[in-house]
Amino acid sequence: MASIQLQNVSKRFGDAVIIPGIHLDIQDGEFVVFVGPSGCGKSTLLRLIAGLEDTSGGTISIDGRDVTNVPPAGRGLAMVFQSYALYPHMSVGANIGFPLKMAGEPKDVIERKVKAAAATLNLTDYLQRKPRDLSGGQRQRVAIGRAIVRSPKGFLFDEPLSNLDAALRVNMRLEISELHAQLKTTMIYVTHDQVEAMTMADKIVVLNRGNIEQVGSPLELYSNPRNMFVAGFIGSPKMNFLGGAHAAQHGAATIGVRPEHLTLSTTDGPLKGTAGVSEHLGSDTFVHVKMDSGESVTARVPGDYRVRHGDPVWLTPDTAHLHRFDAQGLAVKA
Repeated sequence: MASIQLQNVSKRFGDAVIIPGIHLDIQDGEFVVFVGPSGCGKSTLLRLIAGLEDTSGGTISIDGRDVTNVPPAGRGLAMVFQSYALYPHMSVGANIGFPLKMAGEPKDVIERKVKAAAATLNLTDYLQRKPRDLSGGQRQRVAIGRAIVRSPKGFLFDEPLSNLDAALRVNMRLEISELHAQLKTTMIYVTHDQVEAMTMADKIVVLNRGNIEQVGSPLELYSNPRNMFVAGFIGSPKMNFLGGAHAAQHGAATIGVRPEHLTLSTTDGPLKGTAGVSEHLGSDTFVHVKMDSGESVTARVPGDYRVRHGDPVWLTPDTAHLHRFDAQGLAVKA
């Protein structure tokens, strides 16, 4: 396992500042997810840790050793990319064992490690097949197996599920989480999908324009966002924001309330609006409401709740779960 420390790490491409300078500590065995919108610097940060990009400043340490100028092969990390990058003419077994072959490992060692990795990833029955005979999820497992056989100190995943369909994404999400539970190895995972971040991470790092907005466990970020950016990014559907008189009543420039903390009524309540589209998901229904104040909010109600498009509705926020933000968008403690 590996502990990884970033001290004032920055990255520039010419005059463009991608990462202005950040500090981050990752502990042995943690599953850390970098999450944020496209262009926030999360993949660049991962590549800096891997050694695939040179830093413009700062220090990267692994297990207390300065590796800032150490090439990728000397850092003891294995990377799994968005693209499977499998050799189509090689069998699954040969693909998994290829890094060991290139390192000059004995054939018996390669065979043993390939079999062990295949067993971990439920690929034993596919070792003789070619990549073209596999599903997308199986191909991604082969790519992960190729990383496992190297016995790395840590794994770096760069949006590994983005090429899969929705059902496979869910399955692979569970498989990678189970793999972490088995191997207990440090893993850093990059995604723009906050659902992946919430369901997989021990610790989430929320990035925005190269800056770290907040670091914490999924529930910490969900329950106590530091600012409106984190509040609006973490959670699905996202947090509702209300300003004006509604916020002023609670001593804030803006108040935030999550869809599950709104009670919707067709008869009464402090906030009046008009029902828009209802999204029926079975156990839950999300009702989109246009407030009389002009703001749009989403309320989460039971799956069998029925309200017609255009009906007048009233919303009651749960005041125990209100989030208050000042004019700069920073959280205000109650």
